[in-house]
Amino acid sequence: MAKAKVKKTKLKTNRSAAKRLKVTGTGKITRRKGWKGHLLNGKNASRRRRLTGSFEVNKDNLKNIKRMLPYGN
Repeated sequence: MAKAKVKKTKLKTNRSAAKRLKVTGTGKITRRKGWKGHLLNGKNASRRRRLTGSFEVNKDNLKNIKRMLPYGN
């Protein structure tokens, strides 16, 4: 008698992480800087400029982030 094929369970992507993080073509994970959402009148122009753009995720957080994005969304 043939054994029944056991399906592996799929891992769920953490949707909040998927909306905030992006995996580049080379596999790096990028993020946006915080503190740019509101109350921008109190921040000077150079500080606001510094908060723009995307930045690579710190290597200390990489293990947890890869667990949240199992399929590299």
